[in-house]
Amino acid sequence: MSTSTFVKVCGLSTPGDVETAVEAGADAVGFVVSEGSPRSVPRERIADLARLVPEDVVTVLVTATLPVDDAVTLVRDAGLGVLQLHGRRYDAEDFARARAAGVRTWRATSLADEPDLAVGALGEEVLLLDSPAAGSGSRWDLSTLAQPPVGRWLLAGGLDPDNVADAIATARPWGVDVSSGVASARGVKDHGRIRAFVAAVRAAD
Repeated sequence: MSTSTFVKVCGLSTPGDVETAVEAGADAVGFVVSEGSPRSVPRERIADLARLVPEDVVTVLVTATLPVDDAVTLVRDAGLGVLQLHGRRYDAEDFARARAAGVRTWRATSLADEPDLAVGALGEEVLLLDSPAAGSGSRWDLSTLAQPPVGRWLLAGGLDPDNVADAIATARPWGVDVSSGVASARGVKDHGRIRAFVAAVRAAD
């Protein structure tokens, strides 16, 4: 069994973004459908982007605004592998509804929400822990994470090619998630930074 750090590249919106992340060696790619997010992708484009992803790379729908039933329908219609529910909008019942529909779930949260940091607390397979300013891309002080989660959890928030190795050494996550840290502008990915990020993670393993 591999001990390599799991890498998710999120906020992809173009075929070139997807192809770059896959070729760089990402383990998962995320597509955002969330009102107000500069990374949000029109629903009708999700399936086309997902078809570019090989079966051994996990495809993730990320939302902080969709009702869970709508999100489940989109996951199914687009042929995605995982539904990531972000924030306090979603509770254990929402995760249970998704699982009952046969959809795998990940839970994304922030220390600002004072969340339960036990992986699986709401029935999710994977926990994603974002910075206190979730979604901002701002770096955060990992020393505030007194007791990191145990198990399958992703560290997110302010990671980039230059700091991800130190973050892994400090927090010892199962995996890492990046979005703004590989962007050239809000909602626009820098393909060179995607490659550099994945390479930095692999060098740190």
